[in-house]
Order: sequence, then structure tokens, then C-alpha cells
Amino acid sequence: MARVSEGQLKEVFADLFGLDPNTVGDETTRDTVERWDSSRHLLFVLALEEKFNVTFTEEQTLEILSYPLTRLVLEEHGIHFTRPSKAHGERGR
Repeated sequence: MARVSEGQLKEVFADLFGLDPNTVGDETTRDTVERWDSSRHLLFVLALEEKFNVTFTEEQTLEILSYPLTRLVLEEHGIHFTRPSKAHGERGR
């Protein structure tokens, strides 16, 4: 099982779809991202496979249609994401 920063996944989304990584989240889907067409989807799948050293099945390739589903499919491959702690951002309050 590999643990990686959730920011690494957000960076893949940001790079491929021209997004600000801070805006990538549960609402990031193929329907909400203008640049997410079939050609870019294939590039996205390849980028994920390379970044996380996994190989998706055909079925998984078709399932990766949102940020939450992408996380889920990667978790099926033993990739688990760590989220930044909220306390760090709340310092000084």
C-alpha cells in the first residue's frame, strides 16, 4: 500500500485540464470540466498510470469520470491519499 499526498492527484488534474489545483475536489467531474473531452481523457488515464505506477483495466478507464471516482479506482490499486491537516491552515486563530 502506497501513501501519497492528495495534492499529487490534484496536480495531475490541474496539469491535464488547465485547472487551479486548489479548485480540484469532489465536484470536479467530466461534466464540470470544459476541457475534459475523449482525447484528453485518454491522456489523463496515461498520466495517472505513469504518475502512480499502475495499469488500469478497460472498465476502470471508463469509470474515471470524476475526482472521487479517480481516487476510488487508485485506492483499488493500493494507492491511499493523505489530506493536509486542517489545523495547519488554522494556525493563529
